[in-house]
Amino acid sequence: MDPRDFAAILTAEGFAPAIPRSLAPGQPVPEHTHPFDAKILVTAGAFTLTRGGIATRHGLGDLFSVPAGEPHAELAGPEGAEYLAGRRHKG
Repeated sequence: MDPRDFAAILTAEGFAPAIPRSLAPGQPVPEHTHPFDAKILVTAGAFTLTRGGIATRHGLGDLFSVPAGEPHAELAGPEGAEYLAGRRHKG
């Protein structure tokens, strides 16, 4: 998926415009939650998302969601990761 298609999906689903984010090579992000729904598009590199004890690798072009309040952790791949993150606040 490309960023333009991702932007259209965010708009259609009520998400705010995407924010570019990145993780350094091998950077861990300990388990945490967000007070918003997140929809992510990986634009470079890769990272592993762990939720509910299940680790899933996401690479270039992968799209996935993390619901508000869901505990998850992240680990960037050896080349790091760049991604676009859309947020949809409840209420």
